[in-house]
Amino acid sequence: MKRKTLGITTALVTGAALAATGTLGANAAPQPRPQEQALHAAAEQAGTISSALGLSGGEQLVPRDVVRDADGTNHLRFDRTLNGLKVIGGDLVVAQKAGQVTSVTKASEASLAGLDTSTPTTASNGTLVVFAVDRTPTLAWEAVTHSVKDDQTPSELHTFTDARTGETLLTYDGVHHVEGTGQSTYSGTVPVNTTQSGATFQLKDPARGNQAVNNLNNGSGTGTLFTDADNKWGNGTYTDKATAGVDAAFGAAKTWDYYKEVHGRNGIKNNGQGALSKVHYGNNYSNAFWTDSCFCMTYGDGAQNRNPLTSIDVAAHEMSHGVTSATAGLIYSGESGGLNEATSDIFGSTTEFHAANSADTGDYLIGEKINIRGDGKPLRYMDKPSKDGKSLDYWTSSAGSVNVHYSSGIANHFFYLLAEGSGQKTINGVAYDSPTIDGQPVTGIGRAKAEKIWYRALTTKFTSSTKYAAARTGTLAATTDLYGASSPEYAAVNRAWAAVNVK
Repeated sequence: MKRKTLGITTALVTGAALAATGTLGANAAPQPRPQEQALHAAAEQAGTISSALGLSGGEQLVPRDVVRDADGTNHLRFDRTLNGLKVIGGDLVVAQKAGQVTSVTKASEASLAGLDTSTPTTASNGTLVVFAVDRTPTLAWEAVTHSVKDDQTPSELHTFTDARTGETLLTYDGVHHVEGTGQSTYSGTVPVNTTQSGATFQLKDPARGNQAVNNLNNGSGTGTLFTDADNKWGNGTYTDKATAGVDAAFGAAKTWDYYKEVHGRNGIKNNGQGALSKVHYGNNYSNAFWTDSCFCMTYGDGAQNRNPLTSIDVAAHEMSHGVTSATAGLIYSGESGGLNEATSDIFGSTTEFHAANSADTGDYLIGEKINIRGDGKPLRYMDKPSKDGKSLDYWTSSAGSVNVHYSSGIANHFFYLLAEGSGQKTINGVAYDSPTIDGQPVTGIGRAKAEKIWYRALTTKFTSSTKYAAARTGTLAATTDLYGASSPEYAAVNRAWAAVNVK
């Protein structure tokens, strides 16, 4: 990932494009949502930016996201196409202020000029794309294979093959999930927002983009929306299927509130649209997963179908995969996949703290309530990731070949150190003891600042192919934006990365 400052003058995505829309009159036509307006404005100047960046004639920029700072700086995130073909690894972020492009962050600096997109020599195998992830751009086929694994987890396997040689370039699964086996517990008696339809109530939250919860009844597919006659849901045990629906609705609500109240984000895509939660998937299924294609979370019931995996941090973990998809789009493979998983763990943890639920207090343990392995232990530990027996505490040159659920430990460890510091301490009754690779201490800056830094890096600095070294660069740039390059926070970010061997 490279950043550069350019003297480019463009049109401006105005503040009005991101301002809240006013109340409509009775006969007024519906107005576009603020984010839709911002994306439209970005699309209008895409051609100008493309020309200013020296992109070839067949290239086009397609806006994916817009983030606007209080000082008027816009961060315009674009995907790229070449002669109508999507460029995998061609995304970029343009920072713009007062009509001037101040920096450009690209997933790849490779030029697409002269690339022939009309003559694949291998047989058709999916969708033709341009592949530019960590290599010279080439024409490739993207095939998506839908299947169900032995443990009942759906799979959307994306396979990229060179369209001229047939070489496999990359594979990753589009279904992002928690790994392991075990049981879960619940968040206690909680309020849920519902929608009344005639004489019945629906488990659909009108205050949060109509987020809804469907019952799969231990099957698959879309399921049916939970309804109830008296607006009293569940009985606190697995014997009433609505109980899991309550937990899923509560977790989704708390995740929405976290992003809204802490980061000013209006839903997963920042467009006010709520996501669907589906509970009671499969039979004895001890897992949960996010799927981009349905914009939904799916939860299994755990061993013996008695404990759905619907804790707050698991819900926030899965929904955060959606936030990553809508922003940086970190490819779910190699180091970028580890950063993708870590982002979900980080925001799963911070959402749990923000929820302030007495039955599930905030901590730096991932999945501590779901007992997914049946031994009473958390799924992952952020203070010392290797405590799970598989995750990495520190970066090594082989990190890119480690399962993304375990290479995520590097960023999880970084975040814990940045927020809380190294050594022994007790937080909300949980004892931690976080080491550093060099034995030197790290002083934390607090969770409130650490989460702001990670979110800003994710939404304005990271690209689809960001690796750990670039994540360090991105978080330092984000810290500069928020606190200044000479700030204690900047020094802390630098030190926390060094403590996990990312320099």
